[in-house]
Amino acid sequence: MPSEYIALSFWQLALAASLIVVCGAVSLMLRLGLERRLAVATVRTIAQLLLLGLVLRWVFAAGQWYYVLALMLAMTLVAGAAAVRRVERRYAGLLFDSMLAIWVTSWCVSAVGVFGVVQVPIDRLAQYGIPLLGMVLHNTLTGISLGIDRMGSELAGRRDEVETLLALGANRWEAAQGAVRQAVRTGLIPTLNTMMVLGIVSIPGMMTGQLLAGVDPIQAAMYQMVIMFLIATGTSLGTMTVGLLGYRRLFTADHQFLPHRLKK
Repeated sequence: MPSEYIALSFWQLALAASLIVVCGAVSLMLRLGLERRLAVATVRTIAQLLLLGLVLRWVFAAGQWYYVLALMLAMTLVAGAAAVRRVERRYAGLLFDSMLAIWVTSWCVSAVGVFGVVQVPIDRLAQYGIPLLGMVLHNTLTGISLGIDRMGSELAGRRDEVETLLALGANRWEAAQGAVRQAVRTGLIPTLNTMMVLGIVSIPGMMTGQLLAGVDPIQAAMYQMVIMFLIATGTSLGTMTVGLLGYRRLFTADHQFLPHRLKK
């Protein structure tokens, strides 16, 4: 198999971007009102990915581990903020909980993948560590966002049931565990759905990229397996962590529920 990939020119990129016109036409025909959002999304996609490419080129060329860690930290902060951006019911300290959960779980899981599984030498940390962490962060933030939203809805919708359990002598964990479990279950659903159809419905992203770069298909498949296992672990741990942190903020040590802290 050839090891050289086919380089793209900006004209080829422009040709691919022009396909978005089809999406705009569909929006106009069906009166969806998405033309502006499509245009903004297209411009942001181009700008953000080109900027990322320039930053990664510079980091790879510099070859300094502290540049790699700085970029990883920036990615983590953005992921933590993005995880709570669209949550309907929030509470004081949610942003901190999200940042902490994403940072601890994603970095620990990625470290296992980079240094334990792949065994990347430190001088190649940028090449492997940044993409691996990025994929784990993306899926973990999605799981955390869905999980937080579900837990807030569960506690708000079942307020009477929760308070009745507490009044009958249940402790705060017995009253809240149903909501926490639903949060973790909801956060894991996208990852589980993806894992169930891998290699059948579609070829996943990392494997596709490696195939385009000329990597042996079996090696590409093995790397994708590693990524999925890291993603599933990071998502489950991240969602569980933020759920437990939120539960401690919404229930006092005296086993009282504080529904007024949940605000839309």
